[in-house]
Amino acid sequence: MYYAVIMAGGSGTRLWPLSRRNYPKQALKLVGDRTMFQYAVERIRSIFPAERILVVTLAKHAPILMEQVPELPRENFILEPEGRGTAPAIGLAAIHIANQDPEARMVILTADHFITKTQQFCEVLEAAEKVADGRLVTLGIQPSSPSTGFGYIHQVALAGVEKGFPFYTVECFTEKPDLATARKMVESGEYSWNSGMFVWQVSRILKEFQRQMPEFYGKLIEVRAVLGLPEYQPTIERVWPQVDKETIDYGIMEGASNVVVIPVDIGWMDIGSWGSLFNLLPADDDDNVFVGPHIEIDTQNSLIFGDKRLVAVMGVQDLVIVDTEDVVMVCSREREQDVKALVELLKQTHQERLI
Repeated sequence: MYYAVIMAGGSGTRLWPLSRRNYPKQALKLVGDRTMFQYAVERIRSIFPAERILVVTLAKHAPILMEQVPELPRENFILEPEGRGTAPAIGLAAIHIANQDPEARMVILTADHFITKTQQFCEVLEAAEKVADGRLVTLGIQPSSPSTGFGYIHQVALAGVEKGFPFYTVECFTEKPDLATARKMVESGEYSWNSGMFVWQVSRILKEFQRQMPEFYGKLIEVRAVLGLPEYQPTIERVWPQVDKETIDYGIMEGASNVVVIPVDIGWMDIGSWGSLFNLLPADDDDNVFVGPHIEIDTQNSLIFGDKRLVAVMGVQDLVIVDTEDVVMVCSREREQDVKALVELLKQTHQERLI
């Protein structure tokens, strides 16, 4: 069987002050009339019935997400006591699926991506399931620019074609490069952006955890031994804080063998910052994006995101202004990737209630 795992953890600090610790970006309506989490579930329903869609999230976020998509069985929400990174979250999902179906395949998706070409996305997920026969499959995004905000995948020899989608042997993964390096990568035509979406056999990824992250794998086996038993909750609450934080890229993918990439054009965008939201939402003739009540005079190239109050701007350009009930955040567009530094400053000044 084929299962979908939606990663819905994290707090989205680069979208502060809208995204908060107790109400993160995946639970917000950033685009259109649905939340990011609702979109994530909705776009895969043509492939996966509700009982084969699992969600990994923090225990404190689960009630919000359950309410937003009530058709998902409550037992399909896999709860982390605290976030430990994508590698542990994926390992936790893998043992839950393996307990039901050791021969299963799983696709790893996230709740903070926006995808416009839904049909093509579903088609590539179906193709990737076939390709994941002993292979670790990653979906690569065809670069539209030499972005320094994404990791890159170096693809080499053509390994095959499945349902019209060519897939390539992966040479290596490169974390966010500088601009000059990114330009060379894009110009070579041999690189894709790392989307963070993967497909593999459950048994194969668990073997990789055993080989590359043996200490974590030992803790995973300890949790797996009590799945479905009364001891499960106290066990994971005891074990999980001991798990080292790690990403799936560093922990597994960079050291794995038999990895392939399927480069795709699916209208993909990672809504990880105000800049990415600015690029997604429609702009006016002065390249402004307005959300919420506003008035403006002589404003250019700015994002104004209001909550309930009227936001009035005049004679400004290249700004991000976000107005919420208890915080007004103003920054230059060139610094929007650094918003998380404000969150760190709030921690240092003991104003955690605003995070």
